[in-house]
Amino acid sequence: MFPNISFMDLLTLALLGVLLFGPDKLPEVIQNVAGFVRKVRAFSESAKQEVRSELGPEFKDFEFEDLHPRTFVRKHVLDGEDLGIDEIRRALDPRAELSEVTDVVLGVANGSQNSAPTESRTSLSKEAVADADTQEAFDPDAT
Repeated sequence: MFPNISFMDLLTLALLGVLLFGPDKLPEVIQNVAGFVRKVRAFSESAKQEVRSELGPEFKDFEFEDLHPRTFVRKHVLDGEDLGIDEIRRALDPRAELSEVTDVVLGVANGSQNSAPTESRTSLSKEAVADADTQEAFDPDAT
């Protein structure tokens, strides 16, 4: 019930109980506390059953422990479903588009080495055409 209580903590509580209540009254106090804990458990179980009966038969397997934030996250988010995250990552990944652009750029650069600039490229100056010939290959993973 209390997994974080060590042996030293239990020993300290027992010693404190003996000092506060004395050896004569300690068994009676322990019985009273145990009875109180039983009543609280019975009350909580009856409240759970009442809530389940009011929710109806569709919630018969409903567990209140599933509402705890850690359990909820573990059960619904970390259960192995990727929730389409891989698909979103692929859609947002710029590598595919960058590789197409580099192929086009490299194709244009290779094509311009073999032939002279045409009239359709008049917007480019001769310096820009010369720089395009000496430009290094584009690496999309370098950024």
